[in-house]
Amino acid sequence: MQTVITESEEKRYAELQLLALNFARHGETAELAEMLRHGLPVNLADAKGNTLLMLASYNGNAATARLLLEHGADVNRRNDRGQTPLGGVAFKGYAEVVALLLEQGADIDADNGAGMTPLMFAAMFGRTQVVEQLKAHGASLRRRNRLGLSANFMIRISRWARALVGRSSPCAVSP
Repeated sequence: MQTVITESEEKRYAELQLLALNFARHGETAELAEMLRHGLPVNLADAKGNTLLMLASYNGNAATARLLLEHGADVNRRNDRGQTPLGGVAFKGYAEVVALLLEQGADIDADNGAGMTPLMFAAMFGRTQVVEQLKAHGASLRRRNRLGLSANFMIRISRWARALVGRSSPCAVSP
């Protein structure tokens, strides 16, 4: 037997999906929990493949990410660009969400594009605390991106750049 859905039902379902994606993006945990309780698929994704977990994580919404993981969200599900939630969070620098994703089994050395691992993204964008977290959890320092640069080299370059910027800062100049 085939289920027939009316055009208005289909339209309402699309509206509810957009609402859920926005709840994840904006950390509206209670509202999203209610939708999950009523059968919303926990791995719902937008047109670019970004799941509820990816959106919650990328926007630093730790409570919402935890809720989704408790409901069985796939911690390593990639979006259409091949990015994982951990890769996005490493780029953004949300240490609390990094810890949560690692606790739930996120692939610490996943290639998130061009051979770039979460550790490489964290280093490239100066996310020092996340770099230290990932290193402490065993992220590979030897992995190389498609340009042949190792994670360890990218960390050293990031430190050098931060030191250079710090020296040229007006706050760093003695009177």
